[in-house]
Amino acid sequence: KTDLSRPFIMTATEPILWFWDLYIAVIYGILYLCFVAYPIIFTEIRGWSPGISGLGFCGIGLGTMLAIAAEPLFRRMINSHKVDPETGEIPPEASVSAVCIAAILAPAGQLVFAWTSAPASIHWIWSILAGIPFGAGNTIVFIYSTSYMASCYGVYSASALAGNSVVRSLIGGTLPLAGPSMYASLSPQWAGTLLGLLEVVLIPIPFVFYKWGKPIRQRSRLIRQMREDQDRIDQRAKRQERRAEAVDVEKVVCHNVNADNG
Repeated sequence: KTDLSRPFIMTATEPILWFWDLYIAVIYGILYLCFVAYPIIFTEIRGWSPGISGLGFCGIGLGTMLAIAAEPLFRRMINSHKVDPETGEIPPEASVSAVCIAAILAPAGQLVFAWTSAPASIHWIWSILAGIPFGAGNTIVFIYSTSYMASCYGVYSASALAGNSVVRSLIGGTLPLAGPSMYASLSPQWAGTLLGLLEVVLIPIPFVFYKWGKPIRQRSRLIRQMREDQDRIDQRAKRQERRAEAVDVEKVVCHNVNADNG
């Protein structure tokens, strides 16, 4: 009961998760809308066969691979942040620095794709190249926003990520259902522009958490409770360690006394 209810309780009560679940869900839903948009643009507008139009996703695939290959660079950037003196570790907001870059790449790729998708006289390579920053931005968001939430919630990270998975899956599963009607009524340019502007509107979320993430975390009742629980566990472990050391000392003394008496 506890394990099944905690993800939903955290999703409903934690302000950190409100914003990050919304941000990731929108990014996820727009990515899934590509499965609607690409066949419309490459098959219906450009006249490609279904098999060839699938190659339009090469740009997104290349962007994804570049983002994964750049992980050592992002890791170096994250590790360059100052250590939190309270924990002795790099603060969770260090991971958000990578998301700030992705928050610009994803809408930039989406907007370029929107305005190079039609008419067919615009060369197809521009639409595919637009998928590179879009795919890279999506991949970076998924990797490092997940890392941020896991760092924030510690032992409750599985519940935080489970709630996020539910929210983003709901959006990713339902938003594409409106894709055909949206692209038909607004045209590919304006439908894609609407999606890109929606991502632009959400850009401040990672930047706000990067700058003010620590005070936001300190106001979270659940995170405070988690830290208090962890402090009690650490104190209990230290007491047990001191007790074990005292027992070891007593054993050594008794052994020496017995040896002297012998």
